[in-house]
Amino acid sequence: MRIGITFDLRQDYLSEGFSEEETAEFDRPDTIEAICQALQDLGHQAEPIGNIRRLVESLAQGKRWDLVFNIAEGLYGFAREAQVPALLDAYAIPYTFSDPLVLSLALHKGMTKRVLRDLGIPTAQFAIVEADSDLARIDLPFPLFAKPVAEGTGKGINVASKLRTREELTSVCRRLLEEFHQPVLVETFLPGREFTVGILGTGEQAAAIGALEIVLQPGADEAVYSYRNKEECERLVEYRLVDEPAVDAAKEIALAAWKGLGCRDAGRVDLRQDSEGVPNLLEVNPLSGLHPEHSDLPILCTQLGISYRDLIGRIVDSAASRSPLVSPDRRTATPRKDASGLAVTR
Repeated sequence: MRIGITFDLRQDYLSEGFSEEETAEFDRPDTIEAICQALQDLGHQAEPIGNIRRLVESLAQGKRWDLVFNIAEGLYGFAREAQVPALLDAYAIPYTFSDPLVLSLALHKGMTKRVLRDLGIPTAQFAIVEADSDLARIDLPFPLFAKPVAEGTGKGINVASKLRTREELTSVCRRLLEEFHQPVLVETFLPGREFTVGILGTGEQAAAIGALEIVLQPGADEAVYSYRNKEECERLVEYRLVDEPAVDAAKEIALAAWKGLGCRDAGRVDLRQDSEGVPNLLEVNPLSGLHPEHSDLPILCTQLGISYRDLIGRIVDSAASRSPLVSPDRRTATPRKDASGLAVTR
């Protein structure tokens, strides 16, 4: 297949004046190179496209692909991760990973938790702070935890995110509102072990392939999987493969959330145990990082004996299997037909 790759390259935005933290979710060149190489090794023709602006330019020039491998995060708004998929939907171009609805929902952690709660999936009690007036209405037991409602890679999370008093709650929420220009998610602090569960597949074909425990090392920000801890994970975090009864419940909850939200192809679900050892869902990552050595899902796959090439192959196979535009061998495009029955070239 001819596979285009959409992505946001971190260095492009840094050169435009954006900060390190603002660009934390964007990709390194070696991630794109690794995906290209894996696709080529699998027998596909890989074509880097770039961010949504480059995609718009390419589409306007008449370029099309059998499939787009989409890892573009976007920059603005709660629907930023959904922008590229929505555009590809408009052109009827199949793509990897979840659709615009799922990506928009999962990015907003508060909305996600409301849906998860309706599905009966355990998640910590929470409140959404959109303005100072919301602070007085919070009636949750301390300690609490605060973070921006729609960020990833630990952005906005540090040692001050664990709140022990109402004064800390007020101070931290005001700072986050001002700094990130979005609501703040406040939840009951979960004191137990933290896991990230890897998921491969879609619908009934989806499976929880394994779990890593997030073990903070000496010198790390204590008790929180913070922005600093994630940025310096090679030094501050041990990703420990765990296979024990305590993790079985986490994997079951993660898979139920994945299916319940309608996530596709591959991703991660993050959980943390409460004071009684029950895994509570923190967030769902339907567009997780794919750096071969730095991102959680490839790290998990490596520890499970799944090569990076095989991970990319399973993602492509999952996406291709639902596309009416791709033939069963998933290597040649099946022409669409117009109302007269004539093939439409792309």
